Amino acid sequence: MTIKSKIAVVAVALITLTGIVGASISENSSSLSAKVRIGTNIGDEAPNIVMKNTDGVEIKLSDLRGKIVLVDFWASWCGPCIRENVNLVKAYEKYSKAKFKKATGFEIFSISLDSKKTSWIAAIARGGLNWDNHVCDLKKWQSEAVAMYGVNTIPMSFLLDENGIIVAKDLRGIQLHINIDKHVKSLK
Repeated sequence: MTIKSKIAVVAVALITLTGIVGASISENSSSLSAKVRIGTNIGDEAPNIVMKNTDGVEIKLSDLRGKIVLVDFWASWCGPCIRENVNLVKAYEKYSKAKFKKATGFEIFSISLDSKKTSWIAAIARGGLNWDNHVCDLKKWQSEAVAMYGVNTIPMSFLLDENGIIVAKDLRGIQLHINIDKHVKSLK
């Protein structure tokens, strides 16, 4: 073998080796960037909320994984919230029996900013808010959930997909239905 041939073989080997190493580095870096960030922007994994329900039992937002979930911040003393609750009741009735493309169902996770348990529970009954996931820590605007989600006005909502990823925010009226419809396979 001539010296030129040896140099050519070594050069090809180096190029091949560099390509393999480069490919494995880029594969590892893309898997790192594929990890989802926890936050409150669309595309982020929603922060977990752990709070007590109306019976004083701690429930977790993360327990609803696998379902489409509307995280709804509201209060009994909030006029716009009470008016929007009519829409939430319609959405719950419509989608709680729906078949979804990937999700196993639909739930609403309501976080109240009330400071009086009696007012909170009375508003749930008065509004016909018949879903199971009502939570409140009775701290109003000082609630940890309010801080985690950056809530500065109510009503405020976050729509989560079956993986707990935020797919839409601050949905009211028909926009709520339009965004949930994107995940529906069929209505019953």
